[in-house]
Order: sequence, then structure tokens, then C-alpha cells
Amino acid sequence: SPHQLNITSFNATTVAIITLETFTGMWINAFIVCVLCIAWVKKKTLNSNEKILLPLGCSRFFYLCFSWLYSFLSIIYPNCLWVHPIIQLIQGFYSFFNCSNFWVSACLCVFYCIKIANFRNRFFIYMKVKIDRMMPCLLLGAMVFSLVIGILVYNIIDKALCKDLNFTCQGRFWKATVRIEEHFYPIHFFTGFVYTISFMAVIFSAVFLLFSLWRHKRTMQTNSMNSLSVDAHIKAMKSILSFFIMYSINFMSLILTLIYSTKKENHVMFIVYLIQHAFPGVH
Repeated sequence: SPHQLNITSFNATTVAIITLETFTGMWINAFIVCVLCIAWVKKKTLNSNEKILLPLGCSRFFYLCFSWLYSFLSIIYPNCLWVHPIIQLIQGFYSFFNCSNFWVSACLCVFYCIKIANFRNRFFIYMKVKIDRMMPCLLLGAMVFSLVIGILVYNIIDKALCKDLNFTCQGRFWKATVRIEEHFYPIHFFTGFVYTISFMAVIFSAVFLLFSLWRHKRTMQTNSMNSLSVDAHIKAMKSILSFFIMYSINFMSLILTLIYSTKKENHVMFIVYLIQHAFPGVH
């Protein structure tokens, strides 16, 4: 029917666009990881900035892999997702790499704020001195926390699908879907809370850094310093502001995913998928 043809065409377009965004982002992040690994071998060490970028590149690479795999199967071969334990593994790994991607991005923004911004507060000065030693622990904590989220998601889906269900019956299939949604409400709330905390860290880091750069730029203009230095600070402010806007859009797409994942809003989810697959490459 014309309706089915429209749906098929829409699904094919969705897969094509997501695939293009995914493999572009995977290539970019793989290139970053390779460059950092080569530098690690040559120097035998990595600075704090590189220690953040390495797990960030890896988490985004694998996040795009599992995100594309889930999108591809859910659109082209939806029945494959109900084969045990495909959906459990995909969603578990997806949640782990998505959460680590979000938290490590926040760590990167906080690190830049502390290293670049200039405030005379004692606590801020203490953090500026200790941030290099603290960063490996923060990254390890982010990875462990993300692993816990991934394991929780795996267990929730596994219990919802495998407990007293018979997938050969259409009625049972519908009940399984409802049960999954009911199980996912608490994990959706918890995941949204986690996203919000990391997003607040990004907001405060961006605001403090922008204020510090703006104040420093005014000081240079008042003292009639080199215009090139003033231009450099203006470019830095624009870069931080653009990242903050991108991060905010990505955060909103994640929240929309939690809201519309249990609803049949294909066009809304299509826009959300475009944003989520574009962010790891654009950033």
C-alpha cells in the first residue's frame, strides 16, 4: 500500500543518513585515538588533556558502533532484537558507552575550565594545582559508574524479556513490550538524573570559563595590549560558547530519547537520532 511504501522509504532514508553520520564520526574519533596512541608510544606518557581525549575517543567510537547497530536492526530487522541475548547486549553496551561519553565530555570541559580560567579563590587555586593528579581518578570513577549503568540496563531488559514469557504468541509479545517499558521507568529517571548532573557541571564550567576570558579580554583592551591576544581570547570564547550550545542540544536529545523511547513518535525520534549521531563527530 502507499502507506507501507512511505514507511519503507522513510526507514531507508533514516538508515542512510544515520549510517553516513555514524561512519564519519567513527573515522574522526578513530583518527584521534590513533594519533594519541602513537604519541603515547613515542613519549611513553600522556598529559592530562590526552588522558581525557583517549577514553573519550574510544567511548564515542564504540558508542556510535552500538548505536548504529541498534538503529539498523530496529528499523530493518526488528525481529532480530528479540533473539536472546542480542537486545540485552546491545542496550547494555550502548548505555555504558553513552554514559561514559557524556561523563568524560563533562570531565574535559571541567578540566579546561580549571586549567584556563583565572580566579583568586583558594579552592580554585587548589584545584588548579591538583587537577592533573585527580583526573585519572575522575576518569576511572566515570568509567566504573558507566559500567554500573550498563549492567543495570542489561539485567532489567533480561528480566523483563525472559521471565515467564512466550514470544511465539502475539499477545505475549505485547505484554513483554509493556513489561519492558514498566521496568525502564526507574532506570530512565535515574539516567536522566545522571545526565542532568553532568550537564550542570558543563554549564558551570562554561560560564566560569567564559567569564574569566571576558574579564581578561577587557583587561587587555584597557591596557592597550596586543590586538592579536585579544582576538585569540574572543575566538576562545566563541569556541567555548559553540561547544556549550552543541552540548545543550545533545543533552535535550538525550532527554527526548528517554521521553519518546516508549512512544511511536517516528519523526521526533528521527530528529533525535540525527542529533545524537552527529554530536560525537562534530564535537
